[in-house]
Amino acid sequence: MLARRVSGSCFGLWLLIPEHLRLGSWDLLKAWTGENDTDINPRFALQLVHEAALCVNGIRPVRSLCHQGFEVLNGLPFIATDRSIHTLLDAHTVSQAQALQIGLGKLKRARGHYTSGVFAVDPHRIHTHSKRIMPAKKSKKNERSKKILQTFFCADSLTGQPVAFVVGSASMTASKATTELLEMMKSILPDNGMVMADTEHATTEILNLFLEDPKFDILIPMPQTKKIIRTINELEYQSKWAGYALGETFYEMENIRNPIKLIIQRTGEVESEYRYKPFAFTGEADSLIIITENYPERWTIEEFFNFESAMGWDRVSTMNLNIRYGKMSLALIAQAVTYELRKKLPKPYRT
Repeated sequence: MLARRVSGSCFGLWLLIPEHLRLGSWDLLKAWTGENDTDINPRFALQLVHEAALCVNGIRPVRSLCHQGFEVLNGLPFIATDRSIHTLLDAHTVSQAQALQIGLGKLKRARGHYTSGVFAVDPHRIHTHSKRIMPAKKSKKNERSKKILQTFFCADSLTGQPVAFVVGSASMTASKATTELLEMMKSILPDNGMVMADTEHATTEILNLFLEDPKFDILIPMPQTKKIIRTINELEYQSKWAGYALGETFYEMENIRNPIKLIIQRTGEVESEYRYKPFAFTGEADSLIIITENYPERWTIEEFFNFESAMGWDRVSTMNLNIRYGKMSLALIAQAVTYELRKKLPKPYRT
């Protein structure tokens, strides 16, 4: 096929080859499979990466006439069947998938994917058609209840590039997931940093975790409980500009070992129209900078979900944890190489 000049609907994927070489994707796949250059399973894994880059759930042999050249791209004379792919994923553990994420994260760090030192952590709920008996939940208030798979992602707040993720099992809480995700982050990122989360993460376990951690601090919006509302009303505020003021105090919570820094944001010019938003912060950085400059950047992780979730984070065909971890971790490789390619394209074509 190479002698006859490869063409077809998947020809654009060949543009990713230089990015694979720069990133070191092939070595990652060999390490994950535990095999060598001449073995077949790394090539099956490469097929999964390129399926993710195409934003498809699988390329089946019955449709292979529509995908001529795709098998050559993966170093194969054929397109791997769903059974072969399932067998490959099922043979690997959750810890192996996490090791793959850590190895990829270190390579991405060397390529400059993480530049801000500020990271966003957010849950991402994926709709599933699994036949398992499980409670249906709502992702949004106006949606119908559906079966979902809970995942927790961490991304750089400036570039929007994912660092790592964990998949929630039936017993996984936000506190457990954040603890696991923080350990992966510390394996990838050598420097100190700040993590931004949402109110779902405002638990005593998470606050204690970051109070004791020497590398990372966390900023979390707090629920307006009666005690916090009383603190809001008693606090003195410093006006920063028209309609905006900040107040700070140290706040004691039950089961928290040390008082935490409570930052209250007040907006509005007229006292009767004041609106308050409390934040808990475990670090020493300037409150005005972290609230007005850093925290708004947290929404880049939502842009990542909206723009790139089609690569493998918007659908779930099986709830087997090791299979799900393996497939979603391989999709991170596809996301990394397409990001590198997009950086080289002119602006109108980067999206």
